[in-house]
Amino acid sequence: MGVKEDIKTIIVQSNWTITEVAHEMSKITGKNYSMSNISQKLSRKTLKYEEAVLIGQILGYDLKFMKK
Repeated sequence: MGVKEDIKTIIVQSNWTITEVAHEMSKITGKNYSMSNISQKLSRKTLKYEEAVLIGQILGYDLKFMKK
């Protein structure tokens, strides 16, 4: 699975929508996030690391690198 699928799966499993996550991201950062903005970033693989961490925090996850 890629990042796009992973993040979308976690959002669905957490009973959130991309719209709700985008709204919460906007509240926290003061930047304008929308469902289409997040979807485009995921599709284009241009989501910033900080944005991925923020999405994780909103959904109750930590982003970690684990050695194989």
